[in-house]
Amino acid sequence: MVSHGDGHLRAAAALDGQGGCIAEARHLAADFLSLARSEHRIPVSQRALELTQLVVSELVTNARKYAAGPILLDLRIAGDLVEVQVWDSNPGLPVARVADVSRVGQHGLEIVMAVCRSVEAVREPVGKRVTARLPLTDDATGTGSTDRR
Repeated sequence: MVSHGDGHLRAAAALDGQGGCIAEARHLAADFLSLARSEHRIPVSQRALELTQLVVSELVTNARKYAAGPILLDLRIAGDLVEVQVWDSNPGLPVARVADVSRVGQHGLEIVMAVCRSVEAVREPVGKRVTARLPLTDDATGTGSTDRR
């Protein structure tokens, strides 16, 4: 679903938290940005499309791994950014681990923080919401910094 409710192009989905939800979320992100590019003439680079799919995949994977139940995914274009929000029922805020090349796995949040302009996690009345923002074009600067709350 794509709407302009608050003046921004957005799409949202409730995911069941089962195995196929990660691929479903990646497809939703790709379809959303492709539609933004083709029908709404919003500049979206191929790199932005691929990085958004990666971020969506990592955030939904973490939600699926650490929280029981449904996952809400919200995608929104705000200016020159795509905003990815993932809600789950676990109130525990994610913490990036210290970089360790010998560690197998558990690098998802590190990856998200490296490719996004900002990443924040906030507790909600039920669970938490993680928001990541990425530039839509390759010429936008400022990737790699984080805003964690």
